[in-house]
Amino acid sequence: MCGIVGASAQRNVEPILLEGLRRLEYRGYDSAGMAVIDGRSLDRVRAVGKVQALADKLENAPRPGTLGIAHTRWATHGGVSEINAHPHVSTDRVAVVHNGIIENFEGLKRRLTDAGYEFTSETDTEVVAHLIESYLDDSADLAEAVRRAVAELHGAYALAVVSRDDPSTLVATRSGSPLVLGVGIGEHFVASDVAALLPVTRRFVYLEEGDLVVLTPEAFAITDGDGSAVTREIKESELSIAATEKGGYRHFMLKEIHEQPAALAETWQGRMSAEDILASSIGPQAAEMLDQVEAIHIVACGTSHHAGLVARYWIEAMARIPCNVELASEYRYRDPVVPRNCLFVTLSQSGETADTLAALRYAKGLGDGQGYLATLAICNKPETSLTRESDLVLMTRAGPEIGVASTKAFTTQLLCLLLLAGMLDRDKLRRAALAADIRKIEQAVNQVLELDDAIRHLAEEFVDKQHALFLGRGPMYPIAMEGALKLKEISYLHAEAYAAGELKHGPLALVDENMPVIAVAPRNDWLEKVKSNLQEVRARGGKLYVFADADAGLDTGPGITVLDMPHVDETLAPIAYTIPLQLLSYYVAVAKGTDVDQPRNLAKSVTVE
Repeated sequence: MCGIVGASAQRNVEPILLEGLRRLEYRGYDSAGMAVIDGRSLDRVRAVGKVQALADKLENAPRPGTLGIAHTRWATHGGVSEINAHPHVSTDRVAVVHNGIIENFEGLKRRLTDAGYEFTSETDTEVVAHLIESYLDDSADLAEAVRRAVAELHGAYALAVVSRDDPSTLVATRSGSPLVLGVGIGEHFVASDVAALLPVTRRFVYLEEGDLVVLTPEAFAITDGDGSAVTREIKESELSIAATEKGGYRHFMLKEIHEQPAALAETWQGRMSAEDILASSIGPQAAEMLDQVEAIHIVACGTSHHAGLVARYWIEAMARIPCNVELASEYRYRDPVVPRNCLFVTLSQSGETADTLAALRYAKGLGDGQGYLATLAICNKPETSLTRESDLVLMTRAGPEIGVASTKAFTTQLLCLLLLAGMLDRDKLRRAALAADIRKIEQAVNQVLELDDAIRHLAEEFVDKQHALFLGRGPMYPIAMEGALKLKEISYLHAEAYAAGELKHGPLALVDENMPVIAVAPRNDWLEKVKSNLQEVRARGGKLYVFADADAGLDTGPGITVLDMPHVDETLAPIAYTIPLQLLSYYVAVAKGTDVDQPRNLAKSVTVE
């Protein structure tokens, strides 16, 4: 994995492919490459590092052509090297780019080696190129060779394939990894994300699981997993090119942090009346179904998992419904007990997170009498595997998030979960009060963003630190976990989060003058307990940095720096208190000189297990 672009056109596709790769840089990668066919010649160029390294090679030796594929790689099988970068070729006849993992590649590799094919990389992808060529020898049809090859693959894949034997045809297929078809006039494209193709088209077909598409400049044809011809709807993207650009900000992450007031307002629009939260906004039968819910299972990964942990507090407090939150990567490897009338909720920014998708499919596959009442996906991207395969969908409407470290996708997930908690609450007066509070969220977040400059100065105190400890209680504990994750992701500073009440059960051993301790302390039922926990840190020489309600009774002094937060309703505090932790991690990363938008070793969308 990580990013695919392909094009068949009546013009030179090299600049289209290169620009597409630039627009996929946000996904995280370690190398890039391109294969272009001009007439009967297949020409490949690859480079380790940023897309600019590939661009530099192309500037010195252009590869013009009307058919081509390109890729940014995030290493899975084999180290970061030019020989492992995509595209992979077979005897300069077939070129392949691939997202995903081929689980049975070792057996296929032995078979192909015995048949005389020479392997030059350590990757699982190279077997696909050789396998396709082996079938191409039996058939002059590239699409049929690809179909026969993928029938032997176990695992997840999105593939784009070209052959010098057919210099106008591109074949692409997907199973477990996303792929979109871009529709043009006299040209057609494929990519792993619509953002890659916005400069050349706004019309897209979202390929479904098992689909195979054959495209030329003049036309495209799609067949499903059974080989039957199918028609998929062409959809006009509402995403603007400007939405995927920095717009004057130094980094996408900072832009996306500051977009949160508008994103949160967009999230609740149309989902609340003047005095209620509308279950019908997530489906015509949603209200009737939610009335039957007696339990909730939330399954997610990473940042989305933290959102689910916050939601547990909301759902159980408001709706009095038991809520269990699990890591998607763990869920299906045990034998979960499904309570009666249990709603299965998945969270994913991309809608293609491999572990979350696998958990959804496992849940939907449970037999009669042990399955779930229904499935609900909370997602930021429409037309994804997660949204298509779920019974109900609640879109976050955060807009494109380019920075690898999630910001606005996380806070809009939180707001969607808060809306869900309100929909599950049977008390109409409480729902009306919650709706009134939610309408204040845009103003509250705008007030928090006014701390930007103060947090930027505060971040300078972390530049020479190696570790940090985050503390929170109740629903603020998962927010502390999210703050620690953000700091780890983009500044590479080791950080851990604990429920503040657990300090004396071990973490206090870490506290000294070199261990900064960051705490979140809104005015709520846990406040006095948090104050006591902070005193435990001060008594041991630790340096405290506290984001606290202005009325919390905490002041800056020896060993403690307090940043006053605007007062927000207790229910909205997890969303509001996320913002300063995002800003802190951002400014620490900037001060340390790391790659904020594309942190090392990480990918935006994790489409392999």
